[in-house]
Amino acid sequence: MNMQQIMRQAQKMQKQMEQLQEEAALEVLEVSSGGGMVKVKMNGKQEVQSIEIEDEILSDKEVLQDLVVAAVNEATRRTQALMHSKMQKLTGGLGLNIPGMF
Repeated sequence: MNMQQIMRQAQKMQKQMEQLQEEAALEVLEVSSGGGMVKVKMNGKQEVQSIEIEDEILSDKEVLQDLVVAAVNEATRRTQALMHSKMQKLTGGLGLNIPGMF
């Protein structure tokens, strides 16, 4: 493979990664904690889209804070796993861990 072919492959992969990032913004995962007392929706770019809190939990501030943290952390883990899976498909399972991608 010559240098020109390598550059074309790199440009192709860059375009595919950009498309993957655009698609990630459209994918939304919903995660709950506390048996559904707190629900967090997060997109594949790890942007929180919404947080829903059941009225019953509003009176216990500490528990509410813990449940929000737990739901956001789980949503973050799940979106990272989703994007990692998509990257594996894109790279053919090469195991590339590109910093700052997701």
